[in-house]
Amino acid sequence: MKLVLLISSFIVATVAQAQQEMPLYSGAVPNSKPAPSKENSVTKDNVTRISKVSVPTLTVYKPSNANGMSVIICPGGGYGILAFDKEGTRVAEEMNKWGITAFVLKYRLPDDTTNIDRSIAPLMDAQQAIRLVRSKAVEWGLKKDKIGIMGFSAGGHLASTAATHFYRKADATNNDTTSVRPDFAILIYPVISFDSTITHKGSRNNLVGATASVEQIKLYSNELQVNAKTPPSFLVHAGDDGSVPVENSIRYYQTCIKYKVPAEMHLYPKGGHGFGMFNKTTTDNWMERLKNWLNGLL
Repeated sequence: MKLVLLISSFIVATVAQAQQEMPLYSGAVPNSKPAPSKENSVTKDNVTRISKVSVPTLTVYKPSNANGMSVIICPGGGYGILAFDKEGTRVAEEMNKWGITAFVLKYRLPDDTTNIDRSIAPLMDAQQAIRLVRSKAVEWGLKKDKIGIMGFSAGGHLASTAATHFYRKADATNNDTTSVRPDFAILIYPVISFDSTITHKGSRNNLVGATASVEQIKLYSNELQVNAKTPPSFLVHAGDDGSVPVENSIRYYQTCIKYKVPAEMHLYPKGGHGFGMFNKTTTDNWMERLKNWLNGLL
């Protein structure tokens, strides 16, 4: 009995040591209005959904045998909630098995009551996460040139925004010169475009509003922002996705090809939207495909 308790205690201690949640910003959160936190977490159908995020954090998952590569994971949820475990912590735990140090980003959800400019709050947080990981790379045993970003659905929009908007500082007041360009991007059934013919309107309206200008819609249509400096990208989508049309991934991929950006895309006939790590309609495992792709980047 004592042995079982000791083993259980060791496992708990090991897990606790492997995970560390930290504030994303050392001081005041930029682009914020003074308001009490209304963050809420609800678990239903084996998915934890976090809403009203106004104080962003980064949770690190450290593998036992690190290979120096790291990935910042942005859970999806239409810029209205974060599917924090299904598209975040569980993915991090799987990547740990591959030797990858994973970071789950609890980014701010656009809200006029807590953000001065809600449209740039998520990108500010993604850029700060990249900045933080890169600045602490030596301390955490990471390679500064192997820091990627991953996103699901609206988190994929955020990841693709980080991969294409790194040339502009979302936080103009930040004087840190650390590069915020991710070294690679992993986009899983991502919202890419705000083009009304293919976008996920909920994500678009939550980020920029239903009456957004033509300029803003073009700015956040990330297939239009790809250029030769866009990092290598890996995309996964289902052809029958009824929420985020597969055209989002196809357009991004085609633009990557146009600019000779290395890109790999896996399209499945079925799977719908939000299948997470497992598309139950196929025996093919896209996570294995991703693992192979990442090994090619090492």
